[in-house]
Amino acid sequence: MSDKLNILSYHLLLETSNNRLGGSLDEAELAAIKKADAVIVPQGCKKELYEAASRGCPHVFPNYDAFFQYPGKIGQIRLFQKFKVPHPLTQVFDDLSAWKKEGKNPAFPFVFKFSWGGEGRNVFLVGSETELAEYLELAAGNEKEGKRGFVFQEYIPVNGRSLRVVVMAEKFISYWRCHEEENNFYSNLARGAVIDRDADPEMQQAALGELKKFCTQTKINLAGFDFIFDPRQAKPTPLFLEINYFFRCHGLGGPDGYLELLTAAVREWIDSLSRP
Repeated sequence: MSDKLNILSYHLLLETSNNRLGGSLDEAELAAIKKADAVIVPQGCKKELYEAASRGCPHVFPNYDAFFQYPGKIGQIRLFQKFKVPHPLTQVFDDLSAWKKEGKNPAFPFVFKFSWGGEGRNVFLVGSETELAEYLELAAGNEKEGKRGFVFQEYIPVNGRSLRVVVMAEKFISYWRCHEEENNFYSNLARGAVIDRDADPEMQQAALGELKKFCTQTKINLAGFDFIFDPRQAKPTPLFLEINYFFRCHGLGGPDGYLELLTAAVREWIDSLSRP
């Protein structure tokens, strides 16, 4: 991928002259990291490998600092709060005891999210005290299994429509995910949404502008961001909804299209290391 730099790749599909599996972080592995000019890690990178790569080499792609420092949906909200980016009003609870101590239920309906999951899993629209009790009971069961944390989030009636913006190094790709069924709560492709790349270009540009600033601040350079817009506003603000570090590639041309885009992005990133 580069003749000038020693690029160590742990990504099986991104080939360099120095590819490794990274199964064991022994002395030889750590020495290889220290000798590298840059290290590429996979999207499913374990924390131990990422931390070893970051300690041993000044250039690691992707930058997963925010992913590991602000984990799960709870961590994402705290990251949004830290950088004061617009997002739906949200209450964060690390566990049920925090909710019992601090929680004030918003007006129904509101959104209940567990801190983990993707593609709309573990996200629910709560319309009554009875439904809330059911999800809190589910939270209690999860805590017995060691899974903790949930959020209450303002419900914004977007009618099954959200904007996905993918960042790959210096490249940003945006497209709408729209559910054809009216008033559908979910806008995930896995739940029947379709892709629209052309609608409301001014909204897409507004989200891109906000995201580029955010990525500069957080150093996130490989993720899929979800935005929503409040249709009740005359000129709606792009609201950060979630960060997906492991995202589907349907909107990027499938696996082959995704790999082509990722390879180009990594090459651009490597080239940027040589810039003055």
